[in-house]
Amino acid sequence: MNRIEKIRYLVEKLNEYREAYYNHNDSPVTDEVYDRLFDELRRLEVETGIVMANSPTNTVGYQPVSELKKVNHPVALLSMDKTKSVDDLVRFIGDTEATVMYKLDGLTVRLDYENGKLVLAATRGDGSEGDDITHNIPAFMNVPLTIPYKGRLSVSGEAFIHRYDFERINAGLPEDKRFSTCRNMAAGSVRAYDPEICKSRNIYFNAFKVIEGFEKINSKYERMSRLQKLGFPVCPIFKIEVGSDEAALERRIAKIREDAKISGIPIDGAIVQYDDVAYSKSRGATGHHYKDGIAFKFEDELYETVLRDIEWNTSRSGCMIPKAVYDMVEIDGCAMTHATLHNVSFVKKLDLHVGDRILISKRNMIIPAVEENMDAGKGNVIIPNRCSFCGAPTVIRKSADETGKDVEKLYCTNPACGSSLIKQFVHFADKDSMNIEGLAEGIIEKLITAGLLAEFIDIYDLEKHRDEIIGLDGFGEKSYERLIASVRKSSSTTMNKFLRAVDIPLLGRHASKTISDYFKWDIAAFEDAIRGDKPFDFTALEGIGETLHQNIYEWFAESENVALWKRLRCKISIVQPEIDTEKEQNDMLKGEIVVVTGVVEGYTRSEMDSLIAQNGGIAGGSVTGKTDILVIGEKPGGSKVKKAEALGTKMMTAEEFLKMLNK
Repeated sequence: MNRIEKIRYLVEKLNEYREAYYNHNDSPVTDEVYDRLFDELRRLEVETGIVMANSPTNTVGYQPVSELKKVNHPVALLSMDKTKSVDDLVRFIGDTEATVMYKLDGLTVRLDYENGKLVLAATRGDGSEGDDITHNIPAFMNVPLTIPYKGRLSVSGEAFIHRYDFERINAGLPEDKRFSTCRNMAAGSVRAYDPEICKSRNIYFNAFKVIEGFEKINSKYERMSRLQKLGFPVCPIFKIEVGSDEAALERRIAKIREDAKISGIPIDGAIVQYDDVAYSKSRGATGHHYKDGIAFKFEDELYETVLRDIEWNTSRSGCMIPKAVYDMVEIDGCAMTHATLHNVSFVKKLDLHVGDRILISKRNMIIPAVEENMDAGKGNVIIPNRCSFCGAPTVIRKSADETGKDVEKLYCTNPACGSSLIKQFVHFADKDSMNIEGLAEGIIEKLITAGLLAEFIDIYDLEKHRDEIIGLDGFGEKSYERLIASVRKSSSTTMNKFLRAVDIPLLGRHASKTISDYFKWDIAAFEDAIRGDKPFDFTALEGIGETLHQNIYEWFAESENVALWKRLRCKISIVQPEIDTEKEQNDMLKGEIVVVTGVVEGYTRSEMDSLIAQNGGIAGGSVTGKTDILVIGEKPGGSKVKKAEALGTKMMTAEEFLKMLNK
């Protein structure tokens, strides 16, 4: 047993004796034995310079705070690219030396040390900014407060709760205060204002990366070994032999999974990274993850919850899509409360009733899905006979799904079902979408009432109804010709406008342009990414978060939407955007992300976005750690300005910005 192992052993034993003495009125050892062990621990701490947070010699105490201050991360704490294929791991490694370690399921924490003393602890937050949790570190079970290291050392790792502690602690909490997962409990405890809460939850820490320090050590494996010698508990890590095949990796991952289960450590996968630190840095990063590693996720896990409602939402075609609403479950750090049920056949197959216990998964790490009904067998599934939106009668029709199999679907019989349909057409015809002049709200309502519009594709068949349209109140030959001319013009559009038009929730002007830029305005490349075996990670793109990423995949998971997309693609030509060649050569803002807040005189927001792009920049929608410039116009948004100030983002008035671009 080396000195660090001896320190850990003595801390554990002495705390065990203290617990028995103070809380259970028991004395496992005599005072003489306790004092001798205590003195030996203190001697070892002095010799090594290592003092653990839970050491009985530590009298720092626990000071609560009234709020959690925000902390900027000088080096972004990004996520990992993910896969569920071992074959992907083999391709990723190639002929490069690599390591594999536990993918801990907890909360990422950064620890900073100056000349051997802990000076700061912060959560990962959004990667650019986290919460200051320094006050809680003395309440952790195994974080060193002092280490024998001169200079600056910054380490990131995971705070977690062992599964057996989670079950024990959760059982002792009131039913309405219990946590759904180990990760949920760890996250709440680490962010608690009162360290006593953190102390009572048995929070452990495992380091998995050196952010700053150890510059002369170029091996990740050796850096982890060096951390251990300084007293840090490190995430279990193993070297992968060059040339390891799929079978060898599968055996290693299976062993990792089994070992973690035995030890009660919560993991949800394994992480493979290059061992060479310099090579890793040269790989760079996206806005979402570093390219030096890849996370292997275990198969979709099932989470039990209770079905509280089935909502039936009417789509553009009148088809009513059922949605499950259930008690919140947390999967991969995301709170899940609803999932699509697809159609009547699916609801009947699972025999779903409100109050049933159901099992939820997050399919392909993206889309929440109801996998099983644990209370099936009741029969007589209730299908609504009235539309929940307009109250019209409903009807069940059979139609083929994408595989050619007949399924039952529920339809509202009212072809003009509610104002929501009108708003969807207004959005489709908007100038930032398909830009169909003359197709205003009043005209759309008349066309829907006349039975000429039911879904977007009908717009491109309006020429077939010339006489009917001219006969409508307020229409004539000229107004009809203007409308048709505008429809024809819209049939040739750019990818970003088409993406916005189909109305994927939260996919607005900025996000649709960001996606189009990434795929080089090639909509076929976008379609390939959606359909690919490995899910494309849209959160890697500037300004796109987890919710929009999920919305995109949920939208394309619906056969109704896919059918609409395909029919529109047959009618509409997607073209490259027109670019002023002379302006395109101006790279004053090359690669810089520029966000505009407030009103800029003489420019619409769309024109400002174009101006930024023409000068080589990227128009952002919100201020993040990756934003380079915030342009402030009249009546700016206060939250954007405050965020920019906190991040130290460069700020310019609209006048200064335009002057810089010679405008």
